[in-house]
Amino acid sequence: MSASVKSYAAVDLGASSGRVMVGRVGPDSLALSEAHRFANRPVRVPEGLRWDILSLYGGVLDGLKAAGQVDSVGIDSWAVDYGLLDADGALLGNPVHYRDSRTEGIAQKVWGTVPAPELYAATGLQYAPFNTLYQLVADRLGGARRLLLIPDLLTYWLTGEQGTELTNASTTQLIDPRTRTWAHGIAERLGIDLQLFAPLRQPGDPAGLLRPEVLEETGLRGPVPVTAVGSHDTASAVAAVPASGERFAYICTGTWSLAGLELDAPVLTEESRAANFTNELGLDGTVRYLRNIMGLWLLQECVRAWGDPDLGELLLDAAKVPALRSVVDAGDAMFLAPGRMPERIAEACRASGQPVPASPAEVTRCILDSLALAHRKAVQEAQRLADHPVDVVYVVGGGTRNALLCQLTADACGLPVVAGPTEAAALGNVLVQARAHGLVGDLAGGRALLTRTQPLTRYEPQGDTARWREAQARPAGA
Repeated sequence: MSASVKSYAAVDLGASSGRVMVGRVGPDSLALSEAHRFANRPVRVPEGLRWDILSLYGGVLDGLKAAGQVDSVGIDSWAVDYGLLDADGALLGNPVHYRDSRTEGIAQKVWGTVPAPELYAATGLQYAPFNTLYQLVADRLGGARRLLLIPDLLTYWLTGEQGTELTNASTTQLIDPRTRTWAHGIAERLGIDLQLFAPLRQPGDPAGLLRPEVLEETGLRGPVPVTAVGSHDTASAVAAVPASGERFAYICTGTWSLAGLELDAPVLTEESRAANFTNELGLDGTVRYLRNIMGLWLLQECVRAWGDPDLGELLLDAAKVPALRSVVDAGDAMFLAPGRMPERIAEACRASGQPVPASPAEVTRCILDSLALAHRKAVQEAQRLADHPVDVVYVVGGGTRNALLCQLTADACGLPVVAGPTEAAALGNVLVQARAHGLVGDLAGGRALLTRTQPLTRYEPQGDTARWREAQARPAGA
């Protein structure tokens, strides 16, 4: 390998799987390869749904061993969840899964102290029942002396050093997006002790060196630094949107669809709150103004219920089903919990007086049409609420493999869709590490490198958007 090319391990943890990717970056090159992929299987125990954090950490160590010698390590994961440590730094039980039921009714309790409009004006976070703030109000903190969000917990185990990375901290509903620091007044009124959190870190900050025990287990030669990246996987994914200029929207697709804009300042209006848009923090002072949509979780759960049929064949069959025959609200909380997804989709269509999808192909087409419709609505409303017009939509993440969804999104939005890269979160992770070590310039420079080096597919909108406008007006699609 050329001396001017460096290797970076990107630990990228999703809600259903984790992976350790190796990015090799040079002055005009960027290549990504998979070192190790492992399952992320939550476990239901008598007290509720929990993450198997020890299995995840074992997967990270196996991945670093498979990666071989690297110049740095960075970790990103899903948001909001956390581990609690005692006074000696030991973990107090497995972290609770955001789909656990313990936060039911907690938001209403919080709003009794801090009304929802006031909470939004202070933190800019959309309502989601699993936001960290609601989890903390529901939690029995007991002997906890430290709270570490999932990427920060794994970083702590690798290095022995504690910190709270900012992009992920911004999903807790305890950060003021204007000052980019803690919302002390909100925390105080709700009795949340911000001393539980380790000091804030920025993407690109050093996060320690791999401990000697980690070096021994992985076979790596020290010193190996760990670098704070955009540790919320969406922050890393948005950093890897291969855009130029400002007139673009993005959709980060996977278990969730995160659809929105990159802005210079948050949108904290009451209208924005009512539309359920969130203001999360990104790289270089940016704000990720977006809406959470249930995403391919709907299809993943159906495929699981059907016994894991061949996805390629299923999508080919779905493409033959008439468009927009039935749609559901892909953001409805009724689809949040696992189990019985095909039946729940059928029930939603029946309740709204639409044809009930019967076959797997019909259910799949209903899901993809519904997701494209939700993408359309989010992109349109974000532009209006932020007064920020766009000319193109970038789709990144796992959904880029789904050509039917990409084409339907272009058709629904009436805008060209550029799909790729698929491993956006890992690439954004790698770019922040490379930038911290002087190999890549600013955010625009990293995106230009992505455009030159990664395969991208363009989808032009087809047909009239009037049919999508009509579908959006239906009760289940509203």
